[in-house]
Amino acid sequence: MIERSDHPLDDADRESAYALLQRGEALIKRRHHAQAAIVLERAAREEPGKGSILEPLGRAYHHSGQFELARQTFEQLLDLDPSAHWAHFALAASLRKLGRTAEARTHLRLAVALCPTSALYRQALAKVDPPAV
Repeated sequence: MIERSDHPLDDADRESAYALLQRGEALIKRRHHAQAAIVLERAAREEPGKGSILEPLGRAYHHSGQFELARQTFEQLLDLDPSAHWAHFALAASLRKLGRTAEARTHLRLAVALCPTSALYRQALAKVDPPAV
């Protein structure tokens, strides 16, 4: 008689966080963002608090229209590294989609301050910054 584990996959059959990350990034490249988010969520559960997983997970959420989950993920990324200019930019993009323009403006200003050479960040800030009077 074969004994079954309580888990559908035993440790040898589980994908590693790295393999899940690779698979998720491949799905993002093929623009399968919702599927990528599912795979990357598994990677994040395997390796919580890893910026290398949170960044593509946030992108997958954002590009699949899951803006609140993207916001939460980018905030986690900033908890790990408050000086990550791209994370401020990405968080601002998600906040804008959620209609939270004032908060987005703050993060865009931080992104520009942390990386003043980025034309992308400056252009995004110009779209939400009220003109000086």
